[in-house]
Amino acid sequence: MKVIVVGPGAFGIKHLDGLKNIDGAEVVGLVGRNAEKTQAVANDYGIPNVYTSLEDALESDADAVILCTPTQQHAAQSIQCMKAGKHVQVEIPLADSWEDSEAVVKTQQETGKICMVGHTRRFNPSHQYVHNKITAGELNIQQMDVQTYFFRRKNINAKGEPRSWTDHLLWHHAAHTVDLFEYQAGSPIVKANAIQGPIHPELGIALDMSIQLQAENGAICTLSLSFNNDGPLGTFFRYICDNGTYIARYDDLVDGRENAIDVSKVDVSMNGIELQDREFLAAIKEGREPNSSVHKVINCYKVLHDLEQQLNA
Repeated sequence: MKVIVVGPGAFGIKHLDGLKNIDGAEVVGLVGRNAEKTQAVANDYGIPNVYTSLEDALESDADAVILCTPTQQHAAQSIQCMKAGKHVQVEIPLADSWEDSEAVVKTQQETGKICMVGHTRRFNPSHQYVHNKITAGELNIQQMDVQTYFFRRKNINAKGEPRSWTDHLLWHHAAHTVDLFEYQAGSPIVKANAIQGPIHPELGIALDMSIQLQAENGAICTLSLSFNNDGPLGTFFRYICDNGTYIARYDDLVDGRENAIDVSKVDVSMNGIELQDREFLAAIKEGREPNSSVHKVINCYKVLHDLEQQLNA
């Protein structure tokens, strides 16, 4: 399977690290705006071709593209890849508007190409462990309590390096939890409310936000997000269930009393990004719809759109 990765930044590198562990995956091209930086990363991973434009890369014989680019480019680039005959995995979020989200769905339907969105929480072994118990009928979610906390009063990426675009608490970071809550509850979201703090004078976004969700089956979710939090950083999920409490921190899981739970046997890897990439390539090979396909996550973006309307009002 020949793959092109677009974006040599923090998440592009996470995908490159995952892909190198997957038999049959061959990264044949790396795309980046800065030729020197992109070439340096390509050299580190033995990637034969470097491009400074997606257009040029799409002329190659690659089977698939993984987009790790700024949020504002996700929808248009996903559409561009599918129209060029490539399967595409786009990092979360799919888009930053409902209109663009719908456009990607329409293109997927027209082209028949696989379009998968990087909703990594579906693949982290910690969340898979809880999901497996839910699907086995061993427990049901009563409430999810989620904290998404970073310290980003300037435009920096996951490696702490400057970047040229502004991240967003709603369309990016809330997307993880909105989708995961519906996925784990096994029930559509029927109520959603949001409030936000002051708009930052330079970034033009709120740095603090609070979201409430309710699923049709009665389960609720409370999500607190901040770019003002000076540690600890990351996203922490508390599952309060009818049969136990679990706390997930990325790929790790503990119970409500902080006793570690072994999730090393849940899947073939403890790396959520690698598992995400494995699902993408397996779906292409097997000609099936992947977990976190654009169709399976689209409800998340309708909820985000509705929340944005509330906040703007």
